[in-house]
Amino acid sequence: MVNYQTPRLDRTFAALVDPTRRAILARLEQESEVSVSELARPFAIKLPAVMKHLDVLGDAGLITRVKTGRTVAVRLAPEPMEEAMDWLRRYERFWSASLDRLVAYAEAKEAGK
Repeated sequence: MVNYQTPRLDRTFAALVDPTRRAILARLEQESEVSVSELARPFAIKLPAVMKHLDVLGDAGLITRVKTGRTVAVRLAPEPMEEAMDWLRRYERFWSASLDRLVAYAEAKEAGK
């Protein structure tokens, strides 16, 4: 049995709470490697604030950083999210049944027009 009482899982969910951090992860999902300055560009926050978000993501193991010369490249590290998804799948049966009932209700309403 997998132990879900891990600090790593807590750090993953805590990191995913913030919309800026989720936007950073979404960008990294689209591009395999992005420099810190490129990651910071679309946000209306200063570079130090972006660096703090990257620190949180790094502490959670969701990103890796590689410094080459003066450039720091950031990459997505999906392993912690896979662990989080495994945890969420344990509860999937609760919402799957509800969604099935919602589909049946919507189809019955559509047929009764």
